[in-house]
Amino acid sequence: MVERRVTVGWAEGLHARPASIFCRAAAAAGVPVTVKKGDDGTPVNAASMLGVLGLGAESGEEIVLASEAVDAEGALERLATLVSEGLEELPETV
Repeated sequence: MVERRVTVGWAEGLHARPASIFCRAAAAAGVPVTVKKGDDGTPVNAASMLGVLGLGAESGEEIVLASEAVDAEGALERLATLVSEGLEELPETV
């Protein structure tokens, strides 16, 4: 399993518009990805808007992206960059 720990960079946290951007990027990643809040959180499908909103991840909190797929390294790195930089639109490289 590959994991990436990342701090939420969006001022409003992983809610509404940022969650939508993140979920679209996760769905487009080409590998199944889960996300959880901190070490004790329950992993949810990163492409699920309801699951991601249910995390309640605030700005500055750590989330953990994970995948068991063979080619997950690049996808997780792109998602981690998206989250940490708080990008306002889906990057072309996702």
